[in-house]
Amino acid sequence: MKKHFSWFLYGLLILSVTIISWKPGSLNRLNLKFTNATSKELLDKYITAIYDSAHLQESGLALNVFEKAITGFINLKAANKAPQNSSILTVIDFTKSSCEKRMWIVDVLNKTLILNTWVAHGQGSGEDIATHFSDKIDSHESSLGFYITDNAYSGKNGLSLRLDGMDDGFNINARTRAIVIHGADYVSKSMIEQNGRLGRSYGCPAVSPEVSEQVINTLKDKTVMFINGNNDNYSSKYLDGEMAANFVLSDTSNTVIANL
Repeated sequence: MKKHFSWFLYGLLILSVTIISWKPGSLNRLNLKFTNATSKELLDKYITAIYDSAHLQESGLALNVFEKAITGFINLKAANKAPQNSSILTVIDFTKSSCEKRMWIVDVLNKTLILNTWVAHGQGSGEDIATHFSDKIDSHESSLGFYITDNAYSGKNGLSLRLDGMDDGFNINARTRAIVIHGADYVSKSMIEQNGRLGRSYGCPAVSPEVSEQVINTLKDKTVMFINGNNDNYSSKYLDGEMAANFVLSDTSNTVIANL
């Protein structure tokens, strides 16, 4: 598991060197400077570097939401729920108005924003802003938490992407509820202009038909997605920051430096 995650850890190490303006020198100096930083400090720097390099603040993604998504991204990989070589992370923030582009697809490895676009929430979750969430069958509400994407297929909504919920009690019924990513005509600028908000789904994170193929082909086959929302009851074992930081520290010091 550890050796396959080396691209992420290598990025952490290179980042720590860059931030402290360290110039290339001996391996001993590099090792000393790395071991003087805590795992949490390195993780925070790495998250901030991606956030800044991908211009996520300018695109409207809050840093605290991105921190949650990255923490889960790391922990899902550490738990072998997602492939170690996948660098795609999708963030959806349902605390925002449906009139805003509240879906971000980020390439974590290259620290770039691939796409920022509109996404619909479920009919049962609210009007313009999603205010409540459910994992119950036929609730027509959106579900919060971490997902792993699966295969693309052609269904009643055209090209669609299956999702598997990772959080017990919050989205574990995604497959049973047929919660998928698909294109929908009610996700468009014209819909916002006509109604003051996007149309709504039966709980699926539906996107515009103009970008649905790009979204699905980018996200398919075991990438991580995180849906954030206003719900004080939401919790996830994958939001354990200490676990993510400890994984980074234990893996980096023994694997990355030794392989430089």
